Amino acid sequence: MRILAIGDVVGEPGIDCLRRALWALRKEKKADFCVVNGENAHMSGITPDEAEDIFSAGADVITLGNHAFRQGSIIPHLEERANILRPANLSPSAPGVGWGEFDTPFGGVAVINLIGRLGMDPAESPFFEAERILKRLTAKIILVDFHAEATSEKGALAWHLDGRASALWGTHTHVQTSDARVLPLGTGFVTDLGMTGAADSVLGIKPEQSVRLFLGDPLRTPYSAPGGARKLEGALFEIDNATGKCLTVETLRVVK
Repeated sequence: MRILAIGDVVGEPGIDCLRRALWALRKEKKADFCVVNGENAHMSGITPDEAEDIFSAGADVITLGNHAFRQGSIIPHLEERANILRPANLSPSAPGVGWGEFDTPFGGVAVINLIGRLGMDPAESPFFEAERILKRLTAKIILVDFHAEATSEKGALAWHLDGRASALWGTHTHVQTSDARVLPLGTGFVTDLGMTGAADSVLGIKPEQSVRLFLGDPLRTPYSAPGGARKLEGALFEIDNATGKCLTVETLRVVK
């Protein structure tokens, strides 16, 4: 089975890039299942309309992160859409679900969304939460989107789950890393998928906004995305259906 994972979608440029590139990429790479991180589709958070745009563009599951609830309109949608996941290790009272098992022609596929704790808002341990979820799964193919700031935390969780998760990829930092590999016991891993949005930007936002912020000027307007070229970044994981082990990992970048 071939799994396509797409890095954080940032604003309308990111959604537009998905519309123009994702189905073609799925066809080119013969991808059977696609997970897209959409937590920045509204620059901060995601709305129901943006979520449906991402599904129409070719996603099977949308994962979120630290901005999961920033747009209040998404909260009822989380209760209705089992294939929109917020981090599983948030408070048990948080709306929505953090993992799911999904039927495919190749059998069940489990997707788990977790959030890191280093440099992030308070959350339960992703390590202990992963253990709890793994005990409940029946699917052989298990995918993990780990939305985290620290590269060390992402790598540690990947090694902790090596041989038990089919693939684990990092999101949140918006910069694609060059360390895609299959770990010794068969878990595919890349520290960060990158982002999908404006190519000439700082993490998807207008460079001048980021520069002003670092020069000490207060942010007077919400973040916005620049025009120009768009890029889609992610990774393709080839999984053995019988064992659930990853065979190959390939990072991807499409510029439109």
